[in-house]
Amino acid sequence: MSDAFDYDLFVIGAGSGGVRAARMAASKGVKVAVAEERYLGGTCVNVGCVPKKLFVYASQFPELFQASAGFGWDIPQSPTLDWPTLRDNKTAEIERLNQIYQTLIDNSGADLINGRATIDGPHRVLVNDRAYTARTILIATGGWPYIPDFPGSEHGISSNEMFYLDQLPKTAVILGGGYIAVEFAGILNGLGVETHLVYRGSALLKSFDREMVEKVQEGMQAKGVRIHLNSTIEAISKTEAISKTEDGLSVLLNDQTSLDAGLVLFATGRKANTSGLGLETTNVQIQNHGAIEVDQNFATAEPSIYALGDVIDRVQLTPVAIQEAMVLVEHLYGEGQLTIDYNDIPTAVFCQPEFATVGLTEEQARAKYNDIDLYLSDFKPMLQTLGGGAERITMKLVVDSASDRVVGCHMVGDHAAEIIQGIGIAIKAGATKAHFDATIGIHPSAAEEFVTMRNKER
Repeated sequence: MSDAFDYDLFVIGAGSGGVRAARMAASKGVKVAVAEERYLGGTCVNVGCVPKKLFVYASQFPELFQASAGFGWDIPQSPTLDWPTLRDNKTAEIERLNQIYQTLIDNSGADLINGRATIDGPHRVLVNDRAYTARTILIATGGWPYIPDFPGSEHGISSNEMFYLDQLPKTAVILGGGYIAVEFAGILNGLGVETHLVYRGSALLKSFDREMVEKVQEGMQAKGVRIHLNSTIEAISKTEAISKTEDGLSVLLNDQTSLDAGLVLFATGRKANTSGLGLETTNVQIQNHGAIEVDQNFATAEPSIYALGDVIDRVQLTPVAIQEAMVLVEHLYGEGQLTIDYNDIPTAVFCQPEFATVGLTEEQARAKYNDIDLYLSDFKPMLQTLGGGAERITMKLVVDSASDRVVGCHMVGDHAAEIIQGIGIAIKAGATKAHFDATIGIHPSAAEEFVTMRNKER
């Protein structure tokens, strides 16, 4: 199939989307190469979803230790955290996953080329000073942390470095209000770090349901995270060292107050990883924020070049990139009937308390429908009845009054992600509130509350 070209498909980037596209194409007899300059598995496996979730688990143990007393457990001495053990065990698990990705690529028949790839024309890719030609090029280079530029910003780090710290700081300042910011605020706070979260907006998680975000903020503050809203960092300067191994930093906020910290984390978003890729040698169009413009089939303005995943900045979620890859391969080498629907994508923020959602927020529903019904439930989870904690669970259903269809479902509290994944199927299938009401609950569980809510909140 490759005739005059070295490869039929040359994939730049071995993240979740790139690897899935390479494997699926190779399984169809396509001659495929994958180039990766850093690590197999991309952001999610190495410096994103997977190690972050492992750190979230680690940070939740102190509350479980505390709750265990009410269930009759006596811990003779106060548990202590050995950070190097957590960090290194996490790294070992990531290396295991890297090897799995290597095996998947090898078994698919695709060629893995280690090195930075740059594009040198519509059908030409350069890696390690060697040129490869390809009938089709797929850009799946993902995103890269954005670091703001202000006096002293060089003293801060991004989420990439957070997974490999030599030691935990005593105090940390996080700048940002999105997924990464609130998740790391919970992680650090849970691991015993005095944590300050600084955000320029009036509320965290700006694209989510406002009422539920308030529950998240209240829960975070109750756990000890110090949230500074309507605030920015104007400057960072070095101060006297906190210890022999930890530098001291002074963080100046826009209201001229200062925070002392051993670490400053910039969780200020991620930008499409297109810098230095060589796109100027093609007709590929770039948006103002660096993302690649593509059509519904992930085709760029250059007929031989496609792009998907975080680099096109549609929905920056790993499962979305994987689905986009499957759609693209079917378009290029199959019958082209597979599609992707960006509506009603379930998502979770692994903050503490955990937050998961699918469908429309209350605000979006009010803008779309003439009339909506809201069902809300707020209660103490069963674990806390003997555990003695103050954490609560909040659930919310948003219903289109005219059709009775449930158009939004939101949850803050333990196991929110696991529960909302199942609810997501119902939302996608067009379930009505009557369907929810007719479903028998699993008792005792938190999830049963979603099928027992009968009273309209408003």
